[in-house]
Amino acid sequence: MPKLPYERPTLRRLTAAPLAKFGPQAGPRPVAELEGVPVPELLARFGSPLFVLSERQLRRSYQAMHRAFGTRYPRVQLAWSYKTNYLNAVCRVFHQEGAWAEVVSGMELEKALANGVPGPQILFNGPGKTLADLRRAAEVEAIIHLDNADELHRLLDVAAGRPHRPRVALRVNLDAGIFPQWDRFGFNLENGQAWQALQQVAEASDRLELVGLHCHLGTFILQPAAYGAAAAKLAALALRCQQELQLPIGYLDLGGGFPSQNTLKGSYLPGPDAVPPLDDYAAAVADALLGAGFRPDALPLLVLEAGRALVDEAGYLLGTVLATKRLADGRRATVVDFGVNLLFTSYWYDHHISPVRAASGQTEATVLYGPLCMNIDVLRESISLPPLVAGDQVVVHRVGAYNMSQWQQFITLRPNVVLLDTQGQAHVIREAETLEYLQQNERVPAHLVSEQ
Repeated sequence: MPKLPYERPTLRRLTAAPLAKFGPQAGPRPVAELEGVPVPELLARFGSPLFVLSERQLRRSYQAMHRAFGTRYPRVQLAWSYKTNYLNAVCRVFHQEGAWAEVVSGMELEKALANGVPGPQILFNGPGKTLADLRRAAEVEAIIHLDNADELHRLLDVAAGRPHRPRVALRVNLDAGIFPQWDRFGFNLENGQAWQALQQVAEASDRLELVGLHCHLGTFILQPAAYGAAAAKLAALALRCQQELQLPIGYLDLGGGFPSQNTLKGSYLPGPDAVPPLDDYAAAVADALLGAGFRPDALPLLVLEAGRALVDEAGYLLGTVLATKRLADGRRATVVDFGVNLLFTSYWYDHHISPVRAASGQTEATVLYGPLCMNIDVLRESISLPPLVAGDQVVVHRVGAYNMSQWQQFITLRPNVVLLDTQGQAHVIREAETLEYLQQNERVPAHLVSEQ
């Protein structure tokens, strides 16, 4: 009988609800305060609805990810993904912790520069870089991740005659064993596009400086082994560059896509049980890179463009119940003062939602609606809640990613966003919109202005 390969033992935390007299509690426990600050006090001061971000959790999440990878691989650099949440206060917390910036537009590039990030620590991704964007990125010495052949040719024109060669990395899409394969961005590895592009960069080495290779597998990836496969393929491509093109590769960027502990719609298990720990991702990547064949003194820098995994846990949305009713089929319905225009991620997740006050009585399956005059404004299709009444307050958990960058000004005005610092003090980091703010860029033609 052949000897079975050794598999090291692992421990994984399972999250179970506390037991009551009749078994596990079916309903959510009330959450009356955040970081020691009472929820009713926050809503009284800043209005309802209200986004709240925890600076303590932002820093804790960053440090946890850096520790998971840094204890397994000697050279690790995180780059904060601006599109995930580009409120300046959030970005600056991560930059204080040591993060570079990963941007995907000229607007985000300017925000990163204004937040004090040096150009050489800005990674410029995305398929829509304009000629002006490329010129600006070259001017500030940001690293440009080449996405397509047209962009490569435009950058060659931009580089002509410049005193310093623009630094570039090649974005590669590859088969890491997951479905669907993201092949819209970058140059494909398996069909030879990536190698052909690298040859073009090598031929233009007098105008461009190749410093890295990049890939991004997708979003909310639940298979750590996929990152190991991507790391191995990217490392093999880097070694081939060094050997055949004499182009040393300074860093390998494995992008983002790491999940938070939110629960995906349709998931059998809640997020904390279904999502692998960061240690599993870190072990898969580190094992692949350390076994790829690099000399110990020439290991490439490992770059991670973390977003959701760093900020989701730190975000809360507080709101107030407006009304309750019974639907035609007898189901209980509750209407709150925030909708899908603010909680964009409710299309993807079954967000954990907690009442603020403790309520006696049996919980009941409830449809949770927002206030929009749209039938699609459904926050939860079914959630077990106590019998809430108008005026009750609720807390939505893990909303820090994408909701404050993809929210919409639709029917209602967008609310205040507050940061709770490490001392529990609340700071408004984005003011609530007003009608004057909303209309400041509107213009009414003279013939439509009524005479007073």
